Amino acid sequence: MFLLIIISSILQYPEHTLLGVGIAAIQGADLIECDVTFTKDRELVCRHDQCDLHTTTDVLLRPELAAKCSRDWTGPSPAVAPRCCTSDFTLAEIKTLCAKMDAADGKATTREGYVNGGVASWRTTLYSRECERVPTHKEYIETVKDFGARYVPELKTPSGVVMPYNASGIIFTQNDYAQKMVDEYIEANIDPSIVFPQSFLWNDVYYWASKGIIKNAVALEGVYEAYSYSREAIMARLKPLRDAGVPILSPPTHMLAKRANATAPIELSTYASVALELGFKIVTWSFERDGPLQTGGGFYNRGLFADRDGFNYEFLDFMVKKANITGIFSDWPATVTFYANCMGIGLY
Repeated sequence: MFLLIIISSILQYPEHTLLGVGIAAIQGADLIECDVTFTKDRELVCRHDQCDLHTTTDVLLRPELAAKCSRDWTGPSPAVAPRCCTSDFTLAEIKTLCAKMDAADGKATTREGYVNGGVASWRTTLYSRECERVPTHKEYIETVKDFGARYVPELKTPSGVVMPYNASGIIFTQNDYAQKMVDEYIEANIDPSIVFPQSFLWNDVYYWASKGIIKNAVALEGVYEAYSYSREAIMARLKPLRDAGVPILSPPTHMLAKRANATAPIELSTYASVALELGFKIVTWSFERDGPLQTGGGFYNRGLFADRDGFNYEFLDFMVKKANITGIFSDWPATVTFYANCMGIGLY
């Protein structure tokens, strides 16, 4: 069985927009992700990070809103970088922003240069001109429903605020946050079997387990050096998750495989072996996010000595056949869809 996931086609379209959701579905994504963050008035929106508005929207070009950022733009390096968080603004204010390709030019001498510069050569600003709005979590739910796809909401680790969050005297705890995300699926009458809630904070996953919200809960692995731990240490880290009934583990790709050099075969990591032994379904991330392959380069390609585009297919084939992955996050789902179709692999 095979599960295909996407982070809104960010090679070409602004990340976490309804346009990106639609393109992902058209390219064959079976599940589509929304990274869930919250606003000043505790409404849920889709952003890759709670504090990325300065690189993913035009907020710095709107003086009245830029002044509300945790840290406004003050000039080129070595000035302190700006920081604009969803929690700096109400939902109504965020809805006035235009989403754009995630990028910024830290050396720019003007606000316009900072906001519009720094886009990687393998991405484009073409669709940033259409002023896609930042979607709410509820809008994402309805759009995915319209395309007949399934849901992968990631409860983002709060940044820029301290939890419990206190806004206007109303206390918003981490558990409130985790529950609110789930409640929006319940309110929309979404079948829980097609929702895969995930978090890097394993306490969120344990919370969902304790409430019975567990069928498809996903524990995102954020301790990246854990792949080098001993078998015993990896077992001690992962077994409590399985004991709690968490079914899906989601580590980055480089934690599942290793390669001695550019001509050596790909080998399964000890981390992957232990995860499979414990009975986890494995969903890994992220395919085609590092850009053009470079030997051993990039966060996701580290240690794989990937120096040609064809290696993507070799690696994907290994992930499916040897690491027995249930699914893979991809920034451009067409590639994985092509592989799945060619290999006759069904969707999960």
